[in-house]
Amino acid sequence: MDFSTDAFPERDRQEAFCESVARSLLKLDVSPLHDLPLAATMSFRALPGLGLSTGRLSPIHCRHLSAQTDNDDFVLVVSWTGGCSVLQGNQETELHNGQATLTANGVRGEVWSASSTASDYLNLRLSRSLLEPRLSDFSTALARPIGADTPALRLLLGYCRILNDEKARFTAELGSAVATHIHDLVALAVGASRDGTEIARRGVAAARLHAVKADIRAHLADPKLSVAVVAARHRVTPRYIHRLFELDGTTFSEFALTLRLTHADGMLRDARFLDRTISTIAFDCGFSDLSYFNRTFKRFYNATPSDIRRTVRWTE
Repeated sequence: MDFSTDAFPERDRQEAFCESVARSLLKLDVSPLHDLPLAATMSFRALPGLGLSTGRLSPIHCRHLSAQTDNDDFVLVVSWTGGCSVLQGNQETELHNGQATLTANGVRGEVWSASSTASDYLNLRLSRSLLEPRLSDFSTALARPIGADTPALRLLLGYCRILNDEKARFTAELGSAVATHIHDLVALAVGASRDGTEIARRGVAAARLHAVKADIRAHLADPKLSVAVVAARHRVTPRYIHRLFELDGTTFSEFALTLRLTHADGMLRDARFLDRTISTIAFDCGFSDLSYFNRTFKRFYNATPSDIRRTVRWTE
Protein backbone atom coordinates (compact mmCIF):
# COMPACT_ATOMS: atom_id res chain seq x y z
CA MET A 1 0.00 0.00 0.00
CA ASP A 2 1.22 3.49 -0.88
CA PHE A 3 -0.12 6.78 0.45
CA SER A 4 0.66 10.40 -0.38
CA THR A 5 -1.04 13.57 0.79
CA ASP A 6 -0.23 14.99 -2.67
CA ALA A 7 -3.24 13.02 -3.94
CA PHE A 8 -5.60 15.29 -1.97
CA PRO A 9 -6.42 19.00 -2.02
CA GLU A 10 -4.34 20.83 0.57
CA ARG A 11 -7.35 21.54 2.78
CA ASP A 12 -8.17 17.82 2.99
CA ARG A 13 -4.67 16.38 3.45
CA GLN A 14 -4.50 16.22 7.23
CA GLU A 15 -7.92 14.62 7.59
CA ALA A 16 -7.21 12.15 4.77
CA PHE A 17 -3.95 11.12 6.42
CA CYS A 18 -5.50 10.79 9.87
CA GLU A 19 -8.48 8.77 8.66
CA SER A 20 -6.78 6.58 6.04
CA VAL A 21 -3.49 5.91 7.79
CA ALA A 22 -2.86 7.32 11.25
CA ARG A 23 -5.94 6.28 13.22
CA SER A 24 -7.06 3.18 11.33
CA LEU A 25 -3.75 1.61 10.33
CA LEU A 26 -1.12 2.92 12.75
CA LYS A 27 -3.35 3.62 15.78
CA LEU A 28 -1.82 7.08 16.15
CA ASP A 29 -3.15 10.52 16.98
CA VAL A 30 -1.25 12.91 14.71
CA SER A 31 -0.83 16.68 14.72
CA PRO A 32 1.45 18.92 12.63
CA LEU A 33 4.14 21.03 14.30
CA HIS A 34 5.15 24.66 13.75
CA ASP A 35 1.78 25.41 12.10
CA LEU A 36 3.05 23.76 8.92
CA PRO A 37 0.66 21.86 6.63
CA LEU A 38 0.91 18.11 7.02
CA ALA A 39 2.74 16.33 4.19
CA ALA A 40 3.34 12.60 4.02
CA THR A 41 4.57 10.11 1.44
CA MET A 42 4.46 6.57 2.80
CA SER A 43 4.78 2.98 1.67
CA PHE A 44 3.55 -0.02 3.65
CA ARG A 45 4.43 -3.67 3.24
CA ALA A 46 3.26 -6.71 5.21
CA LEU A 47 4.98 -10.07 5.66
CA PRO A 48 4.19 -12.83 8.17
CA GLY A 49 4.78 -11.33 11.62
CA LEU A 50 6.28 -8.16 10.15
CA GLY A 51 5.10 -4.77 8.93
CA LEU A 52 7.44 -2.39 7.13
CA SER A 53 6.66 1.29 6.65
CA THR A 54 8.94 3.83 4.97
CA GLY A 55 8.47 7.36 3.78
CA ARG A 56 8.89 11.05 4.39
CA LEU A 57 6.93 13.16 6.88
CA SER A 58 6.69 16.87 7.57
CA PRO A 59 7.30 18.02 11.19
CA ILE A 60 4.77 16.03 13.17
CA HIS A 61 3.78 14.77 16.63
CA CYS A 62 2.47 11.19 16.91
CA ARG A 63 0.90 9.72 20.06
CA HIS A 64 -0.15 6.10 20.43
CA LEU A 65 -3.86 5.62 20.91
CA SER A 66 -3.33 3.13 23.73
CA ALA A 67 -7.05 2.45 24.08
CA GLN A 68 -7.16 1.32 20.45
CA THR A 69 -3.94 -0.66 20.42
CA ASP A 70 -5.03 -4.20 19.61
CA ASN A 71 -1.63 -5.86 19.86
CA ASP A 72 1.54 -6.02 21.93
CA ASP A 73 3.97 -5.84 19.01
CA PHE A 74 7.34 -4.14 19.12
CA VAL A 75 8.06 -1.23 16.80
CA LEU A 76 11.60 -0.32 15.75
CA VAL A 77 11.72 3.40 14.88
CA VAL A 78 14.53 4.46 12.56
CA SER A 79 15.39 8.00 11.52
CA TRP A 80 16.87 7.73 7.99
CA THR A 81 17.44 11.50 7.79
CA GLY A 82 16.57 14.40 10.04
CA GLY A 83 15.77 13.68 13.67
CA CYS A 84 12.99 12.92 16.11
CA SER A 85 12.24 12.42 19.81
CA VAL A 86 10.72 9.17 21.05
CA LEU A 87 9.09 8.64 24.44
CA GLN A 88 8.20 5.24 25.93
CA GLY A 89 6.84 5.53 29.46
CA ASN A 90 9.41 7.63 31.34
CA GLN A 91 12.24 7.01 28.88
CA GLU A 92 12.84 9.61 26.16
CA THR A 93 15.53 9.49 23.50
CA GLU A 94 16.66 11.65 20.60
CA LEU A 95 17.29 10.04 17.22
CA HIS A 96 19.34 11.50 14.41
CA ASN A 97 20.52 10.34 10.98
CA GLY A 98 20.62 6.54 10.89
CA GLN A 99 19.84 5.99 14.59
CA ALA A 100 17.04 3.78 15.89
CA THR A 101 15.16 2.80 19.01
CA LEU A 102 12.73 0.07 20.08
CA THR A 103 9.23 0.78 21.37
CA ALA A 104 6.45 -1.59 22.43
CA ASN A 105 2.69 -1.56 22.17
CA GLY A 106 0.68 -2.80 25.12
CA VAL A 107 3.13 -1.42 27.72
CA ARG A 108 1.84 0.93 30.39
CA GLY A 109 2.73 4.58 29.95
CA GLU A 110 2.48 7.07 27.13
CA VAL A 111 4.27 6.41 23.86
CA TRP A 112 4.85 9.18 21.34
CA SER A 113 7.31 10.49 18.80
CA ALA A 114 7.90 13.96 17.41
CA SER A 115 9.99 15.20 14.51
CA SER A 116 10.87 18.89 14.44
CA THR A 117 12.03 18.80 10.82
CA ALA A 118 10.89 17.02 7.66
CA SER A 119 12.46 13.57 7.85
CA ASP A 120 12.73 10.20 6.16
CA TYR A 121 11.87 7.29 8.39
CA LEU A 122 11.59 3.51 8.63
CA ASN A 123 9.26 1.74 11.06
CA LEU A 124 9.33 -2.02 11.56
CA ARG A 125 6.37 -3.58 13.35
CA LEU A 126 7.74 -6.77 14.88
CA SER A 127 6.06 -9.80 16.43
CA ARG A 128 6.62 -10.00 20.17
CA SER A 129 6.46 -13.79 20.06
CA LEU A 130 9.33 -13.83 17.54
CA LEU A 131 11.50 -11.05 18.96
CA GLU A 132 11.22 -11.26 22.76
CA PRO A 133 12.75 -14.77 23.09
CA ARG A 134 15.83 -13.48 21.22
CA LEU A 135 16.40 -10.51 23.57
CA SER A 136 18.34 -10.52 26.81
CA ASP A 137 15.96 -8.00 28.48
CA PHE A 138 13.50 -6.09 26.33
CA SER A 139 12.33 -3.81 29.16
CA THR A 140 15.74 -2.15 29.47
CA ALA A 141 16.03 -1.85 25.68
CA LEU A 142 12.88 0.21 25.17
CA ALA A 143 13.47 3.79 23.96
CA ARG A 144 17.26 3.36 24.23
CA PRO A 145 19.21 4.81 21.28
CA ILE A 146 20.88 2.39 18.87
CA GLY A 147 23.87 4.03 17.22
CA ALA A 148 23.98 4.47 13.46
CA ASP A 149 27.38 2.73 13.44
CA THR A 150 26.02 -0.45 15.07
CA PRO A 151 26.99 -3.23 12.61
CA ALA A 152 23.73 -5.17 12.97
CA LEU A 153 21.68 -2.01 12.47
CA ARG A 154 23.65 -1.04 9.35
CA LEU A 155 23.11 -4.50 7.93
CA LEU A 156 19.41 -4.42 8.85
CA LEU A 157 18.87 -1.06 7.15
CA GLY A 158 20.67 -2.21 4.02
CA TYR A 159 18.49 -5.32 3.92
CA CYS A 160 15.32 -3.24 4.34
CA ARG A 161 16.39 -0.82 1.61
CA ILE A 162 16.79 -3.72 -0.81
CA LEU A 163 13.40 -5.18 0.12
CA ASN A 164 11.70 -1.82 -0.22
CA ASP A 165 13.37 -1.02 -3.54
CA GLU A 166 12.62 -4.40 -5.09
CA LYS A 167 8.90 -4.38 -4.25
CA ALA A 168 9.12 -8.11 -4.87
CA ARG A 169 6.20 -10.50 -4.42
CA PHE A 170 7.19 -13.21 -1.96
CA THR A 171 5.84 -16.72 -1.63
CA ALA A 172 4.52 -17.47 1.85
CA GLU A 173 7.65 -19.51 2.59
CA LEU A 174 10.08 -16.83 1.41
CA GLY A 175 8.15 -14.06 3.12
CA SER A 176 8.29 -15.96 6.40
CA ALA A 177 12.05 -16.47 6.00
CA VAL A 178 12.63 -12.76 5.31
CA ALA A 179 10.57 -11.80 8.37
CA THR A 180 12.61 -14.21 10.51
CA HIS A 181 15.89 -12.75 9.23
CA ILE A 182 14.75 -9.23 10.08
CA HIS A 183 13.78 -10.27 13.61
CA ASP A 184 17.23 -11.85 13.96
CA LEU A 185 18.97 -8.63 12.91
CA VAL A 186 16.80 -6.45 15.16
CA ALA A 187 17.66 -8.70 18.11
CA LEU A 188 21.37 -8.28 17.43
CA ALA A 189 21.01 -4.51 17.09
CA VAL A 190 18.92 -4.12 20.25
CA GLY A 191 20.73 -6.67 22.44
CA ALA A 192 20.32 -10.36 21.88
CA SER A 193 20.64 -13.02 24.56
CA ARG A 194 23.36 -15.65 24.23
CA ASP A 195 20.94 -18.11 22.65
CA GLY A 196 19.43 -15.32 20.56
CA THR A 197 22.85 -14.41 19.19
CA GLU A 198 23.41 -17.98 18.04
CA ILE A 199 20.00 -18.09 16.38
CA ALA A 200 20.49 -14.68 14.77
CA ARG A 201 23.57 -15.72 12.84
CA ARG A 202 21.32 -17.13 10.13
CA GLY A 203 19.71 -13.71 9.70
CA VAL A 204 23.11 -12.08 9.35
CA ALA A 205 24.16 -14.60 6.69
CA ALA A 206 20.91 -14.20 4.76
CA ALA A 207 21.07 -10.41 4.85
CA ARG A 208 24.72 -10.42 3.80
CA LEU A 209 24.02 -12.72 0.86
CA HIS A 210 21.03 -10.63 -0.19
CA ALA A 211 23.15 -7.46 -0.07
CA VAL A 212 26.01 -9.07 -1.99
CA LYS A 213 23.67 -10.29 -4.72
CA ALA A 214 22.17 -6.81 -5.00
CA ASP A 215 25.70 -5.39 -5.27
CA ILE A 216 26.53 -7.79 -8.11
CA ARG A 217 23.35 -6.82 -9.97
CA ALA A 218 24.13 -3.12 -9.55
CA HIS A 219 27.69 -3.49 -10.91
CA LEU A 220 27.07 -6.20 -13.49
CA ALA A 221 28.40 -4.07 -16.37
CA ASP A 222 31.77 -3.61 -14.67
CA PRO A 223 34.24 -6.10 -16.20
CA LYS A 224 36.45 -5.69 -13.12
CA LEU A 225 33.72 -6.96 -10.79
CA SER A 226 35.28 -9.57 -8.52
CA VAL A 227 34.74 -11.19 -5.17
CA ALA A 228 37.63 -9.15 -3.74
CA VAL A 229 36.06 -5.86 -4.89
CA VAL A 230 32.64 -6.78 -3.51
CA ALA A 231 34.13 -8.03 -0.24
CA ALA A 232 35.93 -4.72 0.24
CA ARG A 233 32.70 -2.78 -0.30
CA HIS A 234 30.93 -4.89 2.34
CA ARG A 235 33.87 -4.95 4.77
CA VAL A 236 34.10 -8.75 4.84
CA THR A 237 36.65 -11.22 3.53
CA PRO A 238 36.44 -12.87 0.11
CA ARG A 239 36.37 -16.24 1.87
CA TYR A 240 33.26 -15.18 3.79
CA ILE A 241 31.46 -14.31 0.55
CA HIS A 242 32.55 -17.62 -1.00
CA ARG A 243 31.10 -19.38 2.03
CA LEU A 244 27.77 -17.54 1.70
CA PHE A 245 27.41 -18.71 -1.89
CA GLU A 246 28.46 -22.25 -0.96
CA LEU A 247 25.63 -22.38 1.57
CA ASP A 248 23.32 -21.14 -1.20
CA GLY A 249 24.39 -24.01 -3.47
CA THR A 250 26.35 -21.96 -6.00
CA THR A 251 29.46 -19.80 -6.36
CA PHE A 252 30.13 -16.09 -6.77
CA SER A 253 31.39 -16.63 -10.32
CA GLU A 254 28.45 -18.83 -11.35
CA PHE A 255 25.94 -16.35 -9.97
CA ALA A 256 27.53 -13.35 -11.73
CA LEU A 257 27.96 -15.25 -15.00
CA THR A 258 24.35 -16.44 -15.01
CA LEU A 259 23.12 -12.89 -14.40
CA ARG A 260 25.28 -11.54 -17.21
CA LEU A 261 24.17 -14.20 -19.69
CA THR A 262 20.51 -13.73 -18.75
CA HIS A 263 20.84 -9.98 -19.15
CA ALA A 264 22.57 -10.38 -22.52
CA ASP A 265 19.90 -12.81 -23.71
CA GLY A 266 17.18 -10.36 -22.73
CA MET A 267 18.86 -7.55 -24.66
CA LEU A 268 19.40 -9.74 -27.73
CA ARG A 269 15.69 -10.65 -27.77
CA ASP A 270 14.54 -7.05 -27.27
CA ALA A 271 13.81 -5.17 -30.50
CA ARG A 272 14.75 -1.92 -28.79
CA PHE A 273 18.40 -3.01 -28.89
CA LEU A 274 18.53 -4.06 -32.53
CA ASP A 275 20.77 -1.09 -33.27
CA ARG A 276 23.42 -2.43 -30.89
CA THR A 277 25.99 -4.93 -32.10
CA ILE A 278 26.45 -8.23 -30.34
CA SER A 279 29.87 -7.10 -29.13
CA THR A 280 28.38 -3.92 -27.65
CA ILE A 281 25.74 -5.93 -25.79
CA ALA A 282 28.41 -8.31 -24.50
CA PHE A 283 30.51 -5.41 -23.19
CA ASP A 284 27.43 -3.71 -21.71
CA CYS A 285 26.81 -6.90 -19.71
CA GLY A 286 30.31 -6.95 -18.27
CA PHE A 287 32.09 -9.33 -20.68
CA SER A 288 35.54 -8.11 -21.70
CA ASP A 289 36.26 -10.99 -24.13
CA LEU A 290 33.86 -11.47 -27.05
CA SER A 291 34.98 -15.02 -27.88
CA TYR A 292 34.48 -16.08 -24.24
CA PHE A 293 31.01 -14.49 -24.30
CA ASN A 294 30.07 -16.40 -27.47
CA ARG A 295 31.31 -19.73 -26.08
CA THR A 296 29.60 -19.44 -22.72
CA PHE A 297 26.39 -18.12 -24.26
CA LYS A 298 26.17 -21.07 -26.66
CA ARG A 299 26.89 -23.55 -23.87
CA PHE A 300 24.24 -21.94 -21.64
CA TYR A 301 21.46 -21.49 -24.25
CA ASN A 302 22.42 -24.08 -26.87
CA ALA A 303 22.29 -21.25 -29.41
CA THR A 304 24.68 -18.50 -30.46
CA PRO A 305 23.99 -14.81 -29.87
CA SER A 306 23.63 -14.47 -33.64
CA ASP A 307 20.94 -17.19 -33.64
CA ILE A 308 18.94 -15.24 -31.07
CA ARG A 309 19.42 -11.96 -32.92
CA ARG A 310 18.25 -13.49 -36.23
CA THR A 311 15.07 -14.74 -34.56
CA VAL A 312 14.28 -11.21 -33.39
CA ARG A 313 14.96 -9.75 -36.83
CA TRP A 314 12.67 -12.37 -38.42
CA THR A 315 9.90 -11.56 -35.95
CA GLU A 316 10.27 -7.88 -36.69
